[in-house]
Amino acid sequence: MVTEGGANTAAPTPRDPSRPAFLELFFDLTYVFAMISLVKTLAGDVSWTGAAQTLVLLLAFTLVWAVTAWAADTLDLTRPAVQVQFVGVAAGSLLLAAAAPDAYDGRGLLFAITYLAIHLGSSTYYLLLVPSAAEPRRSGRIVFWYSIAAVGWIGGALATGHTRLLLWAATIAMEYVAASLGWPLPKLGRSQPQEWRLVGERVAERYRQFVIIALGASIFVIGTTFTLSDYTLQRAWALLVVFTTVVLAWRIYIYRAGELLTEAIARSTNPSLLTQSAAVTHLIMVAGIGGMAVTSHLVVTRPFGETPPSWAAVILGGPALFLVGRAALDYTVFDRISRSRLAGLVLLAGAAPAAGMLPPVVVALLAMSILALVAAANLVSTHRHARAPMPPALG
Repeated sequence: MVTEGGANTAAPTPRDPSRPAFLELFFDLTYVFAMISLVKTLAGDVSWTGAAQTLVLLLAFTLVWAVTAWAADTLDLTRPAVQVQFVGVAAGSLLLAAAAPDAYDGRGLLFAITYLAIHLGSSTYYLLLVPSAAEPRRSGRIVFWYSIAAVGWIGGALATGHTRLLLWAATIAMEYVAASLGWPLPKLGRSQPQEWRLVGERVAERYRQFVIIALGASIFVIGTTFTLSDYTLQRAWALLVVFTTVVLAWRIYIYRAGELLTEAIARSTNPSLLTQSAAVTHLIMVAGIGGMAVTSHLVVTRPFGETPPSWAAVILGGPALFLVGRAALDYTVFDRISRSRLAGLVLLAGAAPAAGMLPPVVVALLAMSILALVAAANLVSTHRHARAPMPPALG
C-alpha cells in the first residue's frame, strides 16, 4: 500500500491459524517456571506421598494449559481484549506456580482459589467477550463443572494432611473425566468438536511446545543444581550423564512420531478424538521428563553413595514413564507400538533390582544407556522401514 507521502508500506501479514501466536509462546514461559517449581517440590520430598502430591499439581497445571491452548483456536489473538485475558491467565499461572511448593502446607487456600479463579474467570470472560453462538454453551459447561470442583478444591484447602491430598486427587480426577466427556450437561449435552475448531497443525505444534517446556525446565534444573554445588569431577560426570539423558529424550520424542503427529491428525477418521488421545500421551511424557529433571537434581547433588529405593524409583521411573507415553504416541500416529519402547521398559525394569547396590550416577548412567539403545534402534528401524502416518480407526 502507498501512504499519502508516496512511501510504500507493507500490508500487515495475516496470522497463520495453523501456527501458534507469539502471545502463546510468551504464555508458555510461565509454565517453564511452573515445571521448575514442581520439580524442586518433588526433589525436596522424594517419597510416594511426595510423588502423589506433585502429580496432582502437575495435572492441575496441565489442565489450565490445555484449556487455554484449545480456546486459542476460537479467539482472535490480535485483539487487545483477548491479549489482556491471556496475560491475566499467565499472571494467575505464575501465582499458582509460586504457591505450588507450599500447596500442601500454608498456601493451600491460595493455590485452590487461584486455580479456580483462572478457570471460572476465563470462562466468564469468554462468555462476555466472544460473539459466538457456541460460546455460551461451551463456557457455560465449564463454569458449571468448575463450580462443582470448587467444593473439592476449597474443602481440600481447608483440610490438612492426607485428607487434602485425597480431596484434591478426587477433584482433579473428576475434572479430567468431565473434560474427556466434553463437560456434559443435562439438555445441553456435551461439548462438540466444532465448538473448539481445533486446527490439527496448530494443536500438534502446541503439544510439541509442551514437551519443550518440560525439556527446558530439565535443563534449567541441571544447570542451576551444578552451579549451586561444589565444582568437582564427580559432579561434572553426573552433569554429562543427566544432560545426555535429556538430549536422548528429545531425540526419541521427535523422531519420528513427534514430527508426523500433524499429518496423523489430518488423516484420522476422528481428528478430535485423536487430538484428545495425543494430549494424554504428551502428559505422560511430560511427567516422565519431570522425573528426569528430579533425577538431575538428585544425581548432580550427590553422584556417589547409597541409592535409596525412592531415588532408584525416580531415576529409572522417569525414563520408563517417558517411554510409556512415547509408545502411546507411536500407536496414535502409526497404529502400532515400536518394539524398542517395550524393550527399553523391560531393560529398565531389569535394572531396578541392582539399583540399590549402585551409586546414583551409575544408576542414571544405566538409564541413559538404555535410552541410547532405544534411540539407536529407532533410527535403524526407520531407515529400514520408512513408515507413513496411519492413525488407528477411532469411532
